[in-house]
Amino acid sequence: MNSVESTTENQESTSGSLETGPVSVGEKVGYGLGDTASNLYWKLFEYFQLIFYTDVFGISAAAAGTMFFVTKLFDAVNDPIVGLVADRTRTTWGRFRPYLLWMAIPFAITGIFTFYTPDLSYNGKLIYAFVTYTLVFVAYTAINIPYGALMGVISADPVERTSISTYRFVLAFFGALIVQKLTMPLVDFFGGSETKIIDGIATEVINKQAGFFWTVVCYATLAMVLFVITFLTTKERVEPVVETDSAIADDFKDLLSNQPWMVMFAFGMAQIVAGWTRGSATAYYFKYFVNPAVVEGYFFNWIDASFGNFLVAGTVASIVGMLFAMPLCRIFGAKLLMAGLSVLVALFTAGIWFLTPDQPGLMFALQIAGALAGGPIPVLLWAMYADVADYSEWKNNRRATGLVFAAATFSQKMGGAIGGAIPAWCLYYFSFVQPIDGVDQVQSTTTLNGIVAMMSIIPAAFLLLSALIMLFYRLDKSFLERIQVELKARKAVAQPT
Repeated sequence: MNSVESTTENQESTSGSLETGPVSVGEKVGYGLGDTASNLYWKLFEYFQLIFYTDVFGISAAAAGTMFFVTKLFDAVNDPIVGLVADRTRTTWGRFRPYLLWMAIPFAITGIFTFYTPDLSYNGKLIYAFVTYTLVFVAYTAINIPYGALMGVISADPVERTSISTYRFVLAFFGALIVQKLTMPLVDFFGGSETKIIDGIATEVINKQAGFFWTVVCYATLAMVLFVITFLTTKERVEPVVETDSAIADDFKDLLSNQPWMVMFAFGMAQIVAGWTRGSATAYYFKYFVNPAVVEGYFFNWIDASFGNFLVAGTVASIVGMLFAMPLCRIFGAKLLMAGLSVLVALFTAGIWFLTPDQPGLMFALQIAGALAGGPIPVLLWAMYADVADYSEWKNNRRATGLVFAAATFSQKMGGAIGGAIPAWCLYYFSFVQPIDGVDQVQSTTTLNGIVAMMSIIPAAFLLLSALIMLFYRLDKSFLERIQVELKARKAVAQPT
């Protein structure tokens, strides 16, 4: 491990140049695999964490919701700290790449123990859940913020950044596909079955505690390997015009005065609240609302309309949709495109409210349409954060890529805190009844309506809010071109002759 070297205050950077040439496909793929690794955890938490805690681990929905909110707020505070540290890191490997290597093992270990069920009392389990859930997100922050910031220094070209972001999110969705399609089959495979006496009858029950644990062991190992690959295949190229050890207070002042960042922060948070709320509700929606008799063998007798395939259909549609990010952006511009697509996704999402348990075909149709429309959004979102980092350097003569991307992840964590708590608290409010001895209980009409609302009108409201927020973004194409020209000129002046 290389040591972190301090720099002399106000020392001019003499290494590298502001490269704007093309980045190889291999490097783009290598970078994207890092988000495959991240999504193995993020989607696992989004889709399965709540139902794991309520139906497998054995804590109440209200307690889980409070835990999500408190721990993610605590973790969100760490994001700017990690960004500031990463910006000030100096190694022969760069500023951000080393964290992919240093944090890969802690990232894997904390994830594994988050899905382990110890033999403790209820209060003991609650404490264990608080501690492990906090630790896994500390590790996630320490590796994911440098990973996100790395895109800002691989290339200075906005077009290349959009291309890199496209590779990133296509490969991120492959991580999502793995989680969505394989998690429950792997849980059943690793869990095996055990005989329990329920109401005087011997019943075979899947040991989902063991199943979830060994499934996450597989995911964690794969994530660790993928982060090492990203470390080995990427290169940091963009250096600040002038290298300074600026005061932390100045960095935060610059960030809070950065209007485009404020808009992106609020937009990203609203998007995450919508996605996390709906994602957490999906397992409950298919487990308790959708009619299983209609679901079996519904689609062409070769693909069933189950929970996993519902998620997979959306992910495949998202991958297709994100391939249109660049051409659509050239036509409409990022601002109008992001706002318009958010409205469109909101309409498709709200449509779920009007469906009955016997309409899986329409459920799938709305899922696919919404995912297709929303596909370009994450691609453009992270490319725009890189533009915001350039704007910050252009405006303040200091580059704080790590802090800008840390603040972006901070908005994700805030959105996750709210979006993770909403469905858990809604389950409690709508009187959700947890399984007893591994046996699912019949839910009331009030509970079922609440679950449907979490799948539809609640996330749709946050999507409409995000569309409104995006209208205040002001970095258009001509402004960004001007920023790149001026930064390149400053870099040329700063280089030694």
